[in-house]
Amino acid sequence: MARLQTLLKRLLRGIIVLTGAAAATGAGFPPPATVTLPQTRARMVTVEAADAVVAFAANPVRIRQMVEAGLTNLARVDTIEAAWRQWIQPADVVGIKVVSVPGPLSGTRPAVVEALAASLIAVGQPATNIIVWDKHLANLRRAGFTELTNRLGIRVEGAVEAGYDAAAFYDNAIPGQLVWGDLEYQPGGESMGRRSHVTRLLTQTITRGINVTPLLNHNRVGVSGNLFSLAFGSVDNTQRFANEPERLAVAVPEIYALPDVGDRFVLSVVDALIAQYYGEEDSLLHYAAMLGQLRFSTDPVALDVLSIQELARQRELAGRPPQKVDPGPCNNAALLELGTSNPAWIQVEKVVLPGRTGPVEPPGPEPAPITPAAPPAPAGSP
Repeated sequence: MARLQTLLKRLLRGIIVLTGAAAATGAGFPPPATVTLPQTRARMVTVEAADAVVAFAANPVRIRQMVEAGLTNLARVDTIEAAWRQWIQPADVVGIKVVSVPGPLSGTRPAVVEALAASLIAVGQPATNIIVWDKHLANLRRAGFTELTNRLGIRVEGAVEAGYDAAAFYDNAIPGQLVWGDLEYQPGGESMGRRSHVTRLLTQTITRGINVTPLLNHNRVGVSGNLFSLAFGSVDNTQRFANEPERLAVAVPEIYALPDVGDRFVLSVVDALIAQYYGEEDSLLHYAAMLGQLRFSTDPVALDVLSIQELARQRELAGRPPQKVDPGPCNNAALLELGTSNPAWIQVEKVVLPGRTGPVEPPGPEPAPITPAAPPAPAGSP
């Protein structure tokens, strides 16, 4: 009953979002009434270390220290075990969602995920109850995440390979072209679908989730962050929303708000070791700045809002053109009470780790300098 009430509440609020989006596109709807919902204050803990990254190689010792400093400060406790137990219990199956398509340098970095998983194992979480996942297993393999199975004994799985749940889905009137891997896809059969089904990893296996996203731009929603990456990574039949900002502004927060999706996630981490302000799914490190930061919060919206601001700041510092960002996904997520979209309501606490743990050798010969080309057009394909 509680889940049903939550769904009804969110669906009713979704009507406000849909009406606003339709009015913005000139679809003949009357202008929506102004709706103001109270936003709760959010906290973000930023941990910074000067030697976290050297020559684009992560320092694993330092990353582990940063992870545990971030978690204990966010939880306001003295020990890492007490911090973890605020969000995760020993019997939980923990799903660590990553962004693997851009690869190990521009996507979620395996060193950050390894530090999180190793910290969980150290406080008694069974390694086999930790799953690193993204939409496709092949991308996880190319990004280096499958190596964590050998080192830690954890699992690495793809949402598509795990399959989708026919009983859990996001229904939207916009039809989408079904492709291989979608639940309703049948070669030679019906080619369009209006449902986006949730991966069985979330509906049948994972009980608690951690979302780890890079500080990486997205040409339409501003950042390949918590809202977008989890929403699009958790369900099938998403291409129908990908190229229209108005559709993204509605679909992304509504998918995240599904009980089988966002309700399972108790912690969000932004891998801000490197901030890449152009490129989206491509690794373009000549459009990047090394920040040496990890950011922690239980509010995914607040993290995305501050990530969008940081990417804009890095573009300005580099003397590069600004990128138009649609605030719709974050604002609508706040309407659905997924988090806080007002920067004035976000409390930022910064922890700077002193000293150095020693230099980190790059994994191979240092690459030749790259002469930056003109930045890609902000309206490029996702």
